[in-house]
Amino acid sequence: MYHMLRFGAEPDKIFRMAKYAFAGEYDDKTIYKWLRTFTWRFFAQQFKRSCLPDGPKVGSVAVSPRGDLRMPSDASSHEWMKQLDRIKEINGYE
Repeated sequence: MYHMLRFGAEPDKIFRMAKYAFAGEYDDKTIYKWLRTFTWRFFAQQFKRSCLPDGPKVGSVAVSPRGDLRMPSDASSHEWMKQLDRIKEINGYE
């Protein structure tokens, strides 16, 4: 999430970093599954973050509108899911 919000990393880069970080603990298919689940949930629940009042910012990256996240509540996961589908096709995951 940090690399996505702070540096605008796309799914293929995040997947590569996760594979490196969790090498030996989880297989690539499991990492893909949870990346896809997280992405869908993150975008699907975005509308809830826009209901909170403004507040103080703590740290450099936050997912709260009280912090510095300026993501529209109607943001779509379509492009991210398309890229994740491409990763799925390339690697042959079911």
